[in-house]
Amino acid sequence: MRTGVWLVGVRGSVATTSIVGALALRAGLTGPTGCVTELPGVRGPALPALADLVFGGHDVIATPIAKRAEALAAAGVLPARLVAALPEELAAVERELRPAPTAGSQADRAAAMLRDLAGFRERHELERVVVVNVAATEPAPRPHDGHADPDALRAALTGPDEVLPPSSLYAYAAVTAGCPYVDFTPSTGLRLPALTTLADTHGVPYAGHDGKTGETLLKSVLAPMFAMRHLDVRSWSGLNLLGGGDGATLTDAGANAAKVRSKQRVLGETLGYLPQGDTRIEYVEELGDFKTAWDLITFAGFLGTGMRLEFTWHGCDSALAAPLVLDLARLTGAAHAAGLSGPLTDLAFFFKDPLGTATHSLADQWTRLCAFAGRLHQGGVDVTAD
Repeated sequence: MRTGVWLVGVRGSVATTSIVGALALRAGLTGPTGCVTELPGVRGPALPALADLVFGGHDVIATPIAKRAEALAAAGVLPARLVAALPEELAAVERELRPAPTAGSQADRAAAMLRDLAGFRERHELERVVVVNVAATEPAPRPHDGHADPDALRAALTGPDEVLPPSSLYAYAAVTAGCPYVDFTPSTGLRLPALTTLADTHGVPYAGHDGKTGETLLKSVLAPMFAMRHLDVRSWSGLNLLGGGDGATLTDAGANAAKVRSKQRVLGETLGYLPQGDTRIEYVEELGDFKTAWDLITFAGFLGTGMRLEFTWHGCDSALAAPLVLDLARLTGAAHAAGLSGPLTDLAFFFKDPLGTATHSLADQWTRLCAFAGRLHQGGVDVTAD
């Protein structure tokens, strides 16, 4: 089942690491460490094979992907031996990358995106193409009347105004092309009524938002522990230090606020209340593509006895995120093949701010993910998006 993976922000660190990783796995040069879809509870015949993934994408920058891979290798994100072993494969991917459309109205740009997606599908005779947004985080958009109805939105896109943020314009193009859409960022994407209606009309599934790779991953494990042991969390404060393109993007106050909201949701919905404290994100250029998170949790036990927990997480965001991007492309492609449409809530395991989920507990999300994958592998019997 040859499946296209069209990456928005394809020349960025996460996309480049995803592509190099998939090519290295296909060539037998590395193992699938970090790929959830290769675990016994999830893998199976419904998923497109890693070797059957074909990559393309858009980006606003023009740095060749081989050069981006070399830079990531120099920064310690990718093994240099893998980049050196894959020059022809990376050159083939490079031929499928396109500049992000910038000319004309938003309707003109969406039409250019649709042509690129159609050409990609036809050249490779792909059964389907999954569009995955791994571009930089956007500030939340201002409300607009055209967001309420697909017809009104289409008309508004022909005008001179920037009606949709970039992530939503890509989402619009994806679902109009009949492509499943995954938002690995906290950006708006499909989270507008007109776009979800449009996705339903075209019968495509979608998933998001904001990949869960570090501090929030730990919150989704620790917060249920406090809740299940009936311990009173008094405060939970976090400091995230990161470099690279993501860190630079998050110096923008609007993008920073969107990211923090996504990270904090897990506490309120798991504990049933919000403890004191907040999460701060700071850019430290020297850290490059690595990030450090430090959290301080104060809590009370029996008779009000005060206690505390601290943890430090030091990780490489691209190496943590890339296998999840591959997982989501495979699972969403399989869901589309099974005839699903609408929000894939059973993929909450992968996200900080998941669509419509009833739980943020990683263990509960894992159970739902395995059950969902099992239904897919059984031939789509009783598979639902909810």
